[in-house]
Amino acid sequence: MGYGNYIDPFAALRPDYTVGAGEKLELTFVVLPGESRDIDVAIDLVGEGAEVSLKGLYLCGGDERVNFRILMHHRAGGCVSRQLFNGIAGGTSRVTFDGRIIVAPDAQQTEAYQENHNIVLTDGAHVETTPQLEIYADDVKCSHGATTGRLDEDALFYMRTRGVPEAEAKVLQMISFLSPVTESLSEAERERTNQKIITLL
Repeated sequence: MGYGNYIDPFAALRPDYTVGAGEKLELTFVVLPGESRDIDVAIDLVGEGAEVSLKGLYLCGGDERVNFRILMHHRAGGCVSRQLFNGIAGGTSRVTFDGRIIVAPDAQQTEAYQENHNIVLTDGAHVETTPQLEIYADDVKCSHGATTGRLDEDALFYMRTRGVPEAEAKVLQMISFLSPVTESLSEAERERTNQKIITLL
C-alpha cells in the first residue's frame, strides 16, 4: 500500500533533467568563497534502471547566501539516486538546503539516498537543512540525513600534539570532510577547491 495522497509535482513543472531507462546522470555542484548562488534542480527518473548521482559542496567565509533546492522524482521502478552535499559556512554566511525525494506508487524497488552535512566555523554563520522523503511505494530502500556541527576539537588536539600547526590542522580536517564530494572532481578542480579552504580561516 502507498502512503498518503500522491501528488505529481511535475504536473505543472518541467524537470531540468529527465533520465530514461538504463541511463545515468552524474552532476557535481561547487560553490566557492565569495559566490552567492540559488541552485534549483529538478530531476525526473522515468525509465527502469535509471541512475542519478548528485553531489555538491559549498565554501562560505563571508556574507554569502547559498540556497539549494533539489527535487528528485522517482517515477519508474528499479531506479537509484544518490545525493551528497557537504558544506562549510563561516563569517555571516547563510546556507539553506531543501532536498525532496518523491517515490511514485509504481516506482517499486527504488533506491534513493540523500545526505547533507555541514561544518559551521563561526557563531555568525547559519545553516538550515531540510531533507524530505515522500514515499508512495512499498518495496523501496530510501534514507535521508543531515548533520551540522563544528570542527572536531579532539582531532585538532591530536594533530597539534604531533606538531601540526593549528591552522594547518583545521585545513586538513576540512579537506577530509569535503573529500567524499571532491573525489568526483578533476585533479585540477580538487586542488583549486582545497586551496580555497585556506581563505576560510
